[in-house]
Amino acid sequence: MTTTKSSEYQDVPLTENVTSPTSQQTTTTDEGASTRGRTASTGSGGAKARHHSGSSRGRKSSFKEVTDSLGGSLRRSLSRAESDGVIELKPKMNLINGITVIVGSVIGSGIFVSPKGVLENTGSVGLSIIVWVIAGLYSMIGAYCYAELGCMITKSGADYAYIMESFGPFVAFLRLWVECMIVRPCSQAIVALTFSFYVLRPIYPDCEPPDDAVRYLALICIGLLTFVNCWDVKWATRVQDLFTYGKLAALVTIIITGVVQLSKGHTEHFSFSGTESDITKIALSFYSGLFAYNGWNYLNFVIEELKDPHRNLPIAIFVSIIICTLVYTLTIIAFHSTLSVQEVLGAEAVAVTFAERLYGPMAWIVPCFVACSTFGGVNGILFTSSRLFYSGAEHNQMPTILSMIQVNHLTPMPGVLAMSVLSLVYLASKDVYALINYVGFATWLAIGLAVAVVPYLRWKQPDLPRPIKVHLIWPYIYLIGTVFITIVPMFAEPKGTGYGCLIIATGVPVYFLFIWWENKPALVQRAIRSTTEFLQKLMVVVPSEKREKL
Repeated sequence: MTTTKSSEYQDVPLTENVTSPTSQQTTTTDEGASTRGRTASTGSGGAKARHHSGSSRGRKSSFKEVTDSLGGSLRRSLSRAESDGVIELKPKMNLINGITVIVGSVIGSGIFVSPKGVLENTGSVGLSIIVWVIAGLYSMIGAYCYAELGCMITKSGADYAYIMESFGPFVAFLRLWVECMIVRPCSQAIVALTFSFYVLRPIYPDCEPPDDAVRYLALICIGLLTFVNCWDVKWATRVQDLFTYGKLAALVTIIITGVVQLSKGHTEHFSFSGTESDITKIALSFYSGLFAYNGWNYLNFVIEELKDPHRNLPIAIFVSIIICTLVYTLTIIAFHSTLSVQEVLGAEAVAVTFAERLYGPMAWIVPCFVACSTFGGVNGILFTSSRLFYSGAEHNQMPTILSMIQVNHLTPMPGVLAMSVLSLVYLASKDVYALINYVGFATWLAIGLAVAVVPYLRWKQPDLPRPIKVHLIWPYIYLIGTVFITIVPMFAEPKGTGYGCLIIATGVPVYFLFIWWENKPALVQRAIRSTTEFLQKLMVVVPSEKREKL
């Protein structure tokens, strides 16, 4: 297992000796006391992290020290947490919750609004349907490999955790940097904007909704779901369940309508006429299809909160990918039972055009369905992404506060808030769509690198327990496809890819300044420590007891 260098965040103790609101000095632990976190060792060799044993006696001592320095409310909260076991993220998600997390994250607004990315690069309905099916099968191969990784490395963080285990902290940090700072918050902002647009669409039927109104409603959406995710994991999974069922009901309605149209003989649009012969464009169509399936790996980010992960993770992955592939393919067929290639390519929102053609006065239900779908999408992104912040902090590659747990609700409140704040920053930007396009290829590059962990660990650590063991032909097939879909866009859009590489490269100085550089000035260490303690008291959070095992 690869170990990380101590960082700026390693120099700062995980603050269990939090000051009381009425105290001016930090309560210190006795030298011999066993604590749940790490304390700083300040010798001539620099700051080093010491891990203490997590014995029951030491844990009780640690709780006493914390509760002595904090108010009565937190003391009662910690006592309840102690009676339940340890303070950490609890496995509260069952198999159905796992399926809805994946399906709800994969199926967003794209299938309703703009499934034309595949069609415009294939040129024909026949080839576009084939690409949708192949993209689903390719995603299933990747999901199959992730099932082995998730059952073998049962840590939150998904591909970040797998890359950390195999290729070390530098490569893992670059993945973490791009995903946490750009991809996830940008994606959440975009989906929230789509939600707002379609909520307001019936109010402004003849014109575009005001931009300010769209952004303010998106802010309310993110704020509401932030509260839900901070309050209770079960609340978040119930929201995900409800809105996933809603979007599936909407798509089943469209599919049934398509079946009715086909039964009436409306098959005139199904042909290979106009099929594109340029291999680059066909590759870009495949690229667009894969983006529609993006999110199949999201359950791996929250695996520590999944009950019986060795059983439920692979089942949830396979059931979800099959559902998504069937729903996507049948929905595209339903659209083309009524709309021609030109109508699909010219439509602002394909599902709305489809509904206006067939549903008459009831066409308003489709914008409502899109809003429900995107609301669930925002929740899925927030729920899973906050665990990526949490995982990064556990590996000392993000501020320590992000690895802490709210003692009343046992949720990663700091990680949820960090994700939400970044999303709100991007919500105010006019260039959020361009930014996500620039770094989009990095997502597939990182997933491909994580899949490469499968053969790598078979070679380096063949004796690791593997509840699921895939045939090595599958990761090799996936890696070949990854090379294809990451190189082709470099030739098709070299300028955008160049910008994306520059954005990724910004993580290099950040890594060397905040993680590789161990011996920070004492003033910097004190500032970080004070900030951590202040935020810890503000949010009533403590370190996860699981950290002492890392």
